[in-house]
Amino acid sequence: MFNSTLQPAKRPRVLGLYRNVGASTGVEGASPHKLVDMLYEAVSGEIAAARGALQRRNVAEKGRAISHAVRILEEGLMAPLDLEAGGAIATNLRDIYQYMVYRLTMGNLHSDDAALAECASLVRTLSESWTAIAPQVDLPAQAAA
Repeated sequence: MFNSTLQPAKRPRVLGLYRNVGASTGVEGASPHKLVDMLYEAVSGEIAAARGALQRRNVAEKGRAISHAVRILEEGLMAPLDLEAGGAIATNLRDIYQYMVYRLTMGNLHSDDAALAECASLVRTLSESWTAIAPQVDLPAQAAA
């Protein structure tokens, strides 16, 4: 029923479509807490891709991955922060995200793996902390449903 071998020229395009469907499906039913978790996963993946590209000396892929990570930080994580209602936590998150954007940009400019590794560590810490509060966030949401 399905052709298991794709022509090499069509393979990247088709695989991209599958990834988009998977991402869309995951986003549609996700809670706001899960959406942030997904953004952390995406940033982490892009930083890992950038580090791999840096090791392979693939400048174009490194730049693409870092640009995407920066975009996720700025548009997906930083832009929705409510600095008034979120108080010090929102301000601190904004500052961390801005610092990561700076370090990623410098890491890209200078091909500095240490800067990328630092950002990977920061994202990991944020993600672990975010995951740890999930039970507290999900309980009120489940009670309201």
